[in-house]
Amino acid sequence: MAEQEIIYLDNNATTPLDPAVVEEMLPFLTRYYGNPSSGYAFAARTRKAVDLARERLAALLGCAPSEIFFTSGGTESNNAAIHSALAYSAVATAKAGQFEPHRKHVVTSAVEHSAVLRPSQDLEKHGCRVMFLGVDQHGNVDLAELEAAIRPETALVSMMWANNETGVLFPVPKIAEICRRKGVLFHTDAVQAVGKVPVDVNAMNIDVLSLTAHKIYGPKGVGALYVRRRNPRVQISAQIDGGGHERGMRSGTLNVPGIVGLGKACELCQQEMAQESVRMRGLRDRLKAGLEAKLDEVFVNGSMEHRLPNNLNMSFAYVEGESLLMGINDIAVSSGSACTSATLEPSYVLKALGVGEDLAHTSIRFGLGRFNTQEEVDYVIDKMVQVVTKLRELSPLYEMAKEGIDISKMNWQTA
Repeated sequence: MAEQEIIYLDNNATTPLDPAVVEEMLPFLTRYYGNPSSGYAFAARTRKAVDLARERLAALLGCAPSEIFFTSGGTESNNAAIHSALAYSAVATAKAGQFEPHRKHVVTSAVEHSAVLRPSQDLEKHGCRVMFLGVDQHGNVDLAELEAAIRPETALVSMMWANNETGVLFPVPKIAEICRRKGVLFHTDAVQAVGKVPVDVNAMNIDVLSLTAHKIYGPKGVGALYVRRRNPRVQISAQIDGGGHERGMRSGTLNVPGIVGLGKACELCQQEMAQESVRMRGLRDRLKAGLEAKLDEVFVNGSMEHRLPNNLNMSFAYVEGESLLMGINDIAVSSGSACTSATLEPSYVLKALGVGEDLAHTSIRFGLGRFNTQEEVDYVIDKMVQVVTKLRELSPLYEMAKEGIDISKMNWQTA
């Protein structure tokens, strides 16, 4: 493989800009800079560009353009959806057209992104009861448990479509069907799923959906929130007040270049998703098979059957995660330690799956992307095998395990 600075395999964290996205954005960074809120002719080009982007998002999601609201990204979109739970003017019941007053109960999962967990915890400070459902060893939610958790006072169910660490796909259409039958609004954090799996918000009974551009080869700092307008009409409370932009839901001058880039990224996903998913899955499975063939004591975290095509989360027993990352410093991946903390706490997602603390500390998330090649995957396999083998040679625990000693039953003593 030709020499290069780094192999990027962290596409579940963020993606590089697609050149076609850059090309579409450039004129709106230089020539067409008029404020789309302005009434004069010079702003007409930017207004049309924003309208086109809204149409491209709507085409990808299967909704009306008027149901798309632009935001600064997935975090803002999730916060808007969750913080509106107590502000919904009404919640549709199972019978279309009937409404009940607000409710003060929310159901979500324990493995959500912090952009859902933290605003959910904030709701509890305002008199709302939030239930955080656990997941099984495969990383999935139990539908019977979810249905039992929904109460007459439940205002919202919020479940991620794809987990950002394990790539495990929740059965969103089934969750949405339960919510519709129970007369409860359903929000999904689809930041990791949009562009990788088919989405049809109407056919799948989704009421509110969050997405962001930078996970689908678009720019950072722009995202969107889909909000259903009919059957039922969902009311989202204004998150930023000011000039009444985005029909009053999100004031502030629109980020036109970013919105244009998001629209183009969505168009590319719609055109290439089917073919790209097959290629990603092939590379992902090649990586998994190569590592398993050359290393023992490696474990996949989460379901392989219900998983994003580009994600592989594996633990490498008897190897310290930080040492492993330092050994593969020419490969960009994420470790299983919390990135939002100064401490090296193991991932709360992996702990929720029942992964032991030692194994959770050794986990690596590989996120394949549009621009990765088979040659890069083969290099990563060889480099991982080399570094893991070297680290295990330095580990007395690995040697003891190979000798058949049950380390978990050892009585460790300090001098």
